[in-house]
Amino acid sequence: MPAPDTADLLVTGAELVATVDDERREIPGGWVAMKAGLIAALGGPADPAPTAARTIRADNCLVTPGLVNTHHHIFQNLTRSYRPAINGSLFDWLSTLYPLWAGLEEEAIYLSAWVGLAELALGGCTTTTDHLYVHPKGGGQLIDAEIAAARELGFRFHPTRGSMSLSQKDGGLPPDSVVQDDDEILADCERLVAAHHDRSWGAMVRIALAPCSPFSVTPRLMEATAALAQRLDVRLHTHLAEDPDEDRFAAEKFGIRTVDHFENVGWMTDRSWVAHCIYPNPAEVARLGAAGVGVAHCPSSNCLIGGGGISPVSDLRAAGSPVGLGCDGSASTDHASLWLEARGALLLGRLRTGPTGMTARDALDIATRGSAACLGRQGELGQLTVGAAADVVCWPLEGVAFAGALTDPVEAWLRCGPVSARHTVIAGVPVVQDGSLVASGVEDILRRHRAASARLQGVE
Repeated sequence: MPAPDTADLLVTGAELVATVDDERREIPGGWVAMKAGLIAALGGPADPAPTAARTIRADNCLVTPGLVNTHHHIFQNLTRSYRPAINGSLFDWLSTLYPLWAGLEEEAIYLSAWVGLAELALGGCTTTTDHLYVHPKGGGQLIDAEIAAARELGFRFHPTRGSMSLSQKDGGLPPDSVVQDDDEILADCERLVAAHHDRSWGAMVRIALAPCSPFSVTPRLMEATAALAQRLDVRLHTHLAEDPDEDRFAAEKFGIRTVDHFENVGWMTDRSWVAHCIYPNPAEVARLGAAGVGVAHCPSSNCLIGGGGISPVSDLRAAGSPVGLGCDGSASTDHASLWLEARGALLLGRLRTGPTGMTARDALDIATRGSAACLGRQGELGQLTVGAAADVVCWPLEGVAFAGALTDPVEAWLRCGPVSARHTVIAGVPVVQDGSLVASGVEDILRRHRAASARLQGVE
């Protein structure tokens, strides 16, 4: 297809453009043109680029599609590195933090979302989900508050309406203060979809439904949520096979393994994607893959609180599951860098399956195309092709850290570093330029975020 005569934005002068398209085409010295929020054209040095209203240089950069984060709990950046919780098991960690999160309200959620999305953008992420499952009584409209922050920053956002309905008194893990009635949860899910879910190509906001986990919601809520998601045509998200304690809980409560429970409540479908998925056995991997269930691979979180397991990423992909990348909540990993997670996926993949088991291109594919498939946005996100969303990242490959890396910019991207984005473009609009946020007011947001964090943690 010939390039258009004009474009809104042109990214040019790259060392290499890695399109991650169907052919995994890579263009030395390439350029990317964007118009009306979509990719309008791509080319190399011999191809005439359109005249653009604005040009951004990508000298000495690897240019890739924006990274897509398929699992996060952004509110947890209010309790980063909380000392009483940092060295426990998953269940110990959650039990310690639930009482703090009972104090969440709209202002704190707005601030945590603004900070979390800014951090992701600085690290080359252009689309993120968020699994907000704590909705304290009287806390207000929390999902709406974080959507407001995303719109201010111009960030492509997939919030998931999380929920917990099985409290300690009913045999669950969370305290009564952070659980809700099933009917209240379902009504708010329907409200949020009606208010915010955009089904159009290139949409900036989409909603998914996300009961938290088998040990924090009732089977009735899981079944009803699956039925509601089908009726509303939205996606489903939850935690699955995250920790050995989860299978022990399922055995005691339901008399079956957690993946069996997942299937019994109607979630074994390609509408679903799950977080972590560290402990499925080979037969369960095959079942998940055959159903097309997506998996959000969270390398750093899995290492820190995952009970020592490594998700069978290569096996899941071979079985047919889309596998994407997730940074998980800031209170468990204390950062929100999709670059660091991509490197973690590279390292853990090679640790699990040997030196040929994962390459930097595999990790890039997981962080872009695989993540897009988890969100049901194949062909729209996660690749640089004409008509795809204009989400583009320029990664500088220069300076001391990249000295001598001359032969393969994609491998150098993850083997060297660390590296943050020089430019992050979302829907054709720069959100990070020359390594800095375009948005103003960062210092004021950080001051207010610190105050909200101190209130939750009881710190002066």
